[in-house]
Parts: sequence; C-alpha cells; structure tokens
Amino acid sequence: MTDPLLRYRQEFPILEKTTYLISNSLGAMPRGVFDALHDYAGVWAARGVRAWEEYWWTLPLEIGNQIGELMNAPMNSVAIHGNVTQCQAVVASCFDFSDERNKVVYTDLDFPSVMYFWEAQRQCGARVHMVKTDDGIEVPTERLFDAIDETTLLVPVSHVIFRSSYINDAKAICEKAHRVGAHVILDTFQSLGSGVPVDVRELNVDFACGGLMKWLCGGPGAAYLYVRPDLARALAPKFTGWLAHENPFGFETGATRYAHGAYRFINGTPNIPALYAALPGLKILGELDMLQVREKSQRLTARIVSLAEQRGWHVNAPRNPARRGGTVAVNMPKAKAVCAELLKRDILVDWRPGGGVRMSPHFYNKDEEIDFAMAAADEILRTMQ
Repeated sequence: MTDPLLRYRQEFPILEKTTYLISNSLGAMPRGVFDALHDYAGVWAARGVRAWEEYWWTLPLEIGNQIGELMNAPMNSVAIHGNVTQCQAVVASCFDFSDERNKVVYTDLDFPSVMYFWEAQRQCGARVHMVKTDDGIEVPTERLFDAIDETTLLVPVSHVIFRSSYINDAKAICEKAHRVGAHVILDTFQSLGSGVPVDVRELNVDFACGGLMKWLCGGPGAAYLYVRPDLARALAPKFTGWLAHENPFGFETGATRYAHGAYRFINGTPNIPALYAALPGLKILGELDMLQVREKSQRLTARIVSLAEQRGWHVNAPRNPARRGGTVAVNMPKAKAVCAELLKRDILVDWRPGGGVRMSPHFYNKDEEIDFAMAAADEILRTMQ
C-alpha cells in the first residue's frame, strides 16, 4: 500500500543518511530552512533596520496564526515566545497568588522545566500541589480531579506526557477545572503536529502552549502561547515588555497600555531567525492530513510495542492506541548503553531515566525503519553479552 505521507520524505535531508526516530526531541530539519535563513540574512543585509517595518514586525503574528490553524484557534490568539517555560511564566504573571484561591495543581509526569518554574512560585505565595503517578505512565484522572478544588487557581498539565506518551483526558480536565473556577494551561508540546488531535475551541481550554522544535519541525528558539480570547481581554500580564504595548513605537514612559490580541502576551523583541527557521516546517504541517498522520503514528508505535514485547522488553507506554501519543519508550536491558550504540550507528533515538530508549516515528518515517532499529538493538545487546 502506498503511503501518501512519504511524498514529503525528500524534504528532510537527514533522512537520506540516518534512521531518524527522535522527533519527540527535535524534528528533522526541512530542506527549506536553508533558504529561509538565507532570506533572513538577505533581508537584514539589504534592508537593515527597515526590515522591521516591512516584515519582521508582523512575523510573530503570522507564525502564531499558522500554529493557530493547526489547533483550531481563532485568528490573532497565539503569541510567540522563546520556550514553553517563558510561556507559562507569562500566564503565571497574570494572576495573584496572595488570595485564598492560590493553588497550583500539576503532576510529577510533567516536563521538569515547567515543574521547576511552578515550584519556584511558592515564593510568590502559590500553594503548589504535585499529583503523583503509581506506574510512571499515567496519573489517574480521578486523583487529579480530587486535587482540583475550589481553591485551585491554575492547572498546568501535559496533553501528552513526555516520558510515557500517555494522552491525558484534556477535555475532562478542563471541565473539572472550570466547574470549580480554575484555569487550565495545557502543554501541547508532545501532541500538536504528532497527529494527536488538538482543538482548543472544542476543549475550551484557557491556555495552550508548546514549542516548534519537535513535531512541528521548526527548530529551537520558538514557542507558542494560545490564550482564550474572551479570557485574554481581562488579563494583564506582569511579565510584559514593549511589544505588548498598544503603541510600542510611541516609547511612552510609565505604565503600559496593553495591546489587543496576541501581542498583549508578548514581551520583548522576538527571536526573528528562529521564526524564519520555523516557516518551512509549518508550511509542510499545514499541508498534511492530520488524520493520516495520526493513523500512521498509531501503526508505527504499535509496531514498536509489538516488537519490544516479542523480545520480552518492558514498554513504558500505553497499550491502548487511543491513549498513546507518538512515542514509545522501551526499557530493554542496558538501555542507556544501547541508546549510545544506536546513536553511533546513526539510528537517532534518546534515553530518559525511568523510561528507557524513546523511539518517535513521524509522518516522514518508513515502516521498515522500525524493524531496522529494533534489529540493531538486538545485535548491540548480543555484542554486549
């Protein structure tokens, strides 16, 4: 059967010489990035400071709207930042932790960077509650619900857990949070672009954030923050800057007058080269049928699970494909050493403590690459023994 998604494979040069199974960490670079960054340098060289008024000033909004299309967000509701921690810091700065409603609920399976950020908010008066896992794969939804009460202000939670690829029930979490007056910050870093459906309107989520460098093939240095438009108008971020001003080039002194739309949640000067680098990947993702991407992801990850179980290796991922994202962590014997040897063979994967070797096929991967990687792991283990 012909795989329609493989017509894009030629757009990713690294696939010609490696087995690339690490899109959960860094997506393969589109060929078009070479031209995009050349365009950036050309505009700067030729237009100098005029580049701001001709294109650079509107580029964050253009990128934000392209990302918004992938998550069914309204126009001009997605702001651009440097990384997800900054995105969540902007959200935190909109709220006051000195009142009785000052509880922050997150799980011990969320990405450590945002975990460290929220723990630091204790110094600002936040009561931080970590909901813990039993098996390292998921946090029971009912346990999370029990922690979200009438004193909860914010619930920063991963849509897809980075260690195990477990898909949290984001809609149910949003519904429970809203019933008690709390707000959800959904980290979609490991879902958007991977094929896992993300529809911020259907979820009615308050905030969503993620980065472009993984499944969106956009490279490091750019992240996105969606704010529900009706909520956005009532928020005044304290982590702000000149781009968030209604009249930034007025260079007014004193307090800010907040801009409307996405710019309200931007602060300082954006990373323009990173935005140029993100354009080719977003163009490709915008052309894909995400239902096809999801079907292929489920097929390839099921293949990894099956081959690992045939070998008696422990799989740290959900068996139910409806609850599994684009990654499978396989904890074979000597997993860290196996990962290092796979990398030497240009089979690009990664290893995480408590998880094992993570394999993350994307739309540009071939089915046979899964078999090749697993056979290589077999051979490596035989050599070690």
